[in-house]
Formats: sequence, C-alpha cells, structure tokens
Amino acid sequence: MKPCIFLDRDGILNQVIFRNGKPASPRSVGELLVMPHALELVNTIKLRGYLAIVVTNQPDVGRGFLSETELNKIHKVIKETLPVDCIYTAFSGEKDDPTRKPNPTMLLAAGKVWDIDYAKSWIIGDSIKDIVAGRKAGISTILLKTEYNIEAHDMADKQFCSIQEITKHIKQL
Repeated sequence: MKPCIFLDRDGILNQVIFRNGKPASPRSVGELLVMPHALELVNTIKLRGYLAIVVTNQPDVGRGFLSETELNKIHKVIKETLPVDCIYTAFSGEKDDPTRKPNPTMLLAAGKVWDIDYAKSWIIGDSIKDIVAGRKAGISTILLKTEYNIEAHDMADKQFCSIQEITKHIKQL
C-alpha cells in the first residue's frame, strides 16, 4: 500500500477565477494559471514517497459552461506542468451528486486503483468540501487559508497561509 496526498485542483494547483465575486474554475486553457510554487509542492510530495492524485469538482461541465474537450486540454497542461499521478474529476453540477466532494467517492475510487494507505494519506484543499471529503475517507486534512474560505479556517487538521508553508510541512512528514 502507498500513501497519497490528494490535491484539490482549483486554488491549490491553479489559480481560481473570480466570477460574480465567487471563486470559480478556469473554463479554458487561456484562463489557466498554475499556482506559483505548485511544482515545488508536487515535486516534494513525490520525493517524500507519496502518490500525488488530483480530485476536482468541475460542475461547469455538467452545467454546460465547459466542454469535456476543453477540460481535457486544461488537464493535459496540468499533467505536462506538474508530475501528478492522476486526475479524478466529478462533472456533475448537482450539489447532491454522490461523486462530488464533500463525498469521498473520488478518493475511495483512487484507493481501489492505486492501493492507497489511507492511514498515511492527506488531502490538501481550499474549501470545506475538501476537508469533509478527506475526513469521510479517513485521511488527514490540510487547508490553504484564503480570504474566500474564512468559514473553513480551523476546520482542517493543519492550516497554512501559503503553498510554501504546506510544502515545508510535507517535507517534515
């Protein structure tokens, strides 16, 4: 069994896009901006012997604002830029869809394929949904604290204000 660090995509690996004052996902490769220090984070995860698996809700596909073709192009750029092992995606725009975070469906599906040791695994995210999904899967949680997720501050096992701080923590695991 292998330990894994699950990574939320938007807000952790790439910058969020603000639409109507709310954080959202990029809808095209042109909107995709990889986060500063994301490469160092993923490289550190890999060097420490963890799998690096992305788990991302992409409801814009289900809502018709983003085609699967364009999403695949975005994910291709991420995979070419960052050495992630795999990307699991929930496409539904329905809040009660069981495949979407905060449900642990993507994390558990990855465990079946990758033989993940959940007792030694983590999730890094920037929302309550990420933290709840991690807890439901039985893994430790890390929150990147931002101005748009104040309601989630202090909910995770660990909270940090930057990707660099998270990377420093991973180096100590």
